Amino acid sequence: MPMFDEEATRGARPAVPHQEEDTYNTSRLDDKAVNTGDIAPKDFTILVVDDVVDNLVLISLDLQQLGYRVVTSSNGEEALKIASLTQPDLILMDIGMPELDGLGATRKIREHPTLRGVPVIAVTAFGTDGFRRAAYDAGFDGYLTKPIDFNRLHDLIKSLLPVR
Repeated sequence: MPMFDEEATRGARPAVPHQEEDTYNTSRLDDKAVNTGDIAPKDFTILVVDDVVDNLVLISLDLQQLGYRVVTSSNGEEALKIASLTQPDLILMDIGMPELDGLGATRKIREHPTLRGVPVIAVTAFGTDGFRRAAYDAGFDGYLTKPIDFNRLHDLIKSLLPVR
């Protein structure tokens, strides 16, 4: 059972079905790989999902300054469509959103054949143990509460991005 703290992760996801097993490496980025240029943020696309525009802009600008490619969505339904089209390497998902909340969207991502292996991090104002448990039960790989500690966010992202 995962630890229910802000830095906890569920671990590696299985390889995406359409990929050959030997081309999918479940090991994670380390600082050396990022610093030596072996794998750079520009090699990764992150989908940021939040219904509050200010949060989308703040997180997106931060990640873009680090060199990540960023796509955004304002609700869970739209996030599923965008994720299917862009095949992001990681998703940052708010939980409380209209139309389809982050829990429901993540459940659908876990059922999707090409998205089920994509790490999903909850970035939410809900900080109770109940929400954390619900998030991990829905398939989230990490959990951060708002206001965002960007150093923790960056560390969690690096730990969950797959090595290519």
